[in-house]
Amino acid sequence: MRDLTVGKEGPLIFKFALPMLIGNVFQQMYNVVDSVIVGNYLGKEALSAVGASFPIFFALISLVIGLASGAGTVISQNFGAKKYREVQMAVDTMFIIMLVSSILITIVGLFFSESILRLIELPEEIIPHAKIYLNITLAGVYFLFGFNGIQAVLRSLGDSKTPLYFLIISTITNIILVMLFVLVFHWGIAGAAVATVIAQGGAFITGVIYINRTSKLIHIHLFNLKFDKTILLQSVKIGLPMGMQQMFVALGMTALFKIVNGYGTSVIAAYTVAGRIDTFAMMPAMNFAQALSAFAGQNIGAGKFERVKRGLLTTWLMSSAISIVIAVVVFLFGDTFMGFFTKDKEVIAVGQHYFYIVGGFYVVFSTMFSFTGVFRGAGDTLIPMFITLFSLWLIRIPLAYHFSGIYGVSGIWAAIPTAWTFGMIVSLIYFSIGRWKTKAVVNKSEI
Repeated sequence: MRDLTVGKEGPLIFKFALPMLIGNVFQQMYNVVDSVIVGNYLGKEALSAVGASFPIFFALISLVIGLASGAGTVISQNFGAKKYREVQMAVDTMFIIMLVSSILITIVGLFFSESILRLIELPEEIIPHAKIYLNITLAGVYFLFGFNGIQAVLRSLGDSKTPLYFLIISTITNIILVMLFVLVFHWGIAGAAVATVIAQGGAFITGVIYINRTSKLIHIHLFNLKFDKTILLQSVKIGLPMGMQQMFVALGMTALFKIVNGYGTSVIAAYTVAGRIDTFAMMPAMNFAQALSAFAGQNIGAGKFERVKRGLLTTWLMSSAISIVIAVVVFLFGDTFMGFFTKDKEVIAVGQHYFYIVGGFYVVFSTMFSFTGVFRGAGDTLIPMFITLFSLWLIRIPLAYHFSGIYGVSGIWAAIPTAWTFGMIVSLIYFSIGRWKTKAVVNKSEI
């Protein structure tokens, strides 16, 4: 556990973010390994299926991930306020939410998966692959929730190193299994999905065992969880807007995919691979924001608002500098990175063109996410939800549709940084107003 309310802000946030960054690199290796092996050994149709499945899967799980993040904010603020009973109750309540939700999502997802794939007008030759991949990952969604819950608990309590170790082991397991299932057993795209589910399940169970054996503050008894209505309402109040925000992102990705689907398998495959590389490029900004969220949550719980502002400035400087370096790298070597996933020259060319348009705006994305980190740590998640809603559905999707009719796929790509810019400007304005300071779940008079 780490107390983030004392110590110099810059080194503290950097040291806290670094294990998360390394950990998320390994976590993203789940998707990357699947895509590399699928793209090189099963073809661009299967590669496109993996890419098309992701936003649908993300849309189905995003609401629950948001609720878990809301519980994480409740945990971090109560930990900062030294209210340890509430910390345990928040942990229990979070896992109850995830258990019930995973059952519902699995049932709904399995029943409607093919209908959704047809709704987004996925090419007919891709649908069978996408349905198999999506159904298997949905069947194992509780393991994903549980694994993310373990990470959220540990990070909210100031421990960002232990989740890294779980991620490394889980990723190595996934790599070994996906190679075994696809290259040796020849299970096709189903093998990639099964490998991921098994690896996540193993990481979840390991995380539960670790916390129960080492933590003096909390325990996770999966068959004896205690429900707290007050904490549930606090988690929903904070997490529902976060979940809605994530769901709007996922639905926006799905809507964008529907526009991309009209340009054929090569463009779908290029967008899939570019999205994988994009995730790595934007990861430092997201992880610094995640660290800032935990930092802000604890310091707001302790009533240290000026320290939160200093943490924001430090986080913005660090994430912006890294984003600029990454932009230069993808400009120069984007085609090389694309080549790891596929040898199809048309797919590589489309992906490189994507980076020429989007890459220069990574710093805008990092700025927007820095503000979001403070808002989430404060428990002020409703306005960021609306910012995301407007950015996606009033800016990105309409512009992508309109520009694609004029400039082709270049118009779709151009809509992405335009939406980021809008989100950054509105977030800056809202932060300056200062309303986020009033949203803490911990009563300052009790500290």
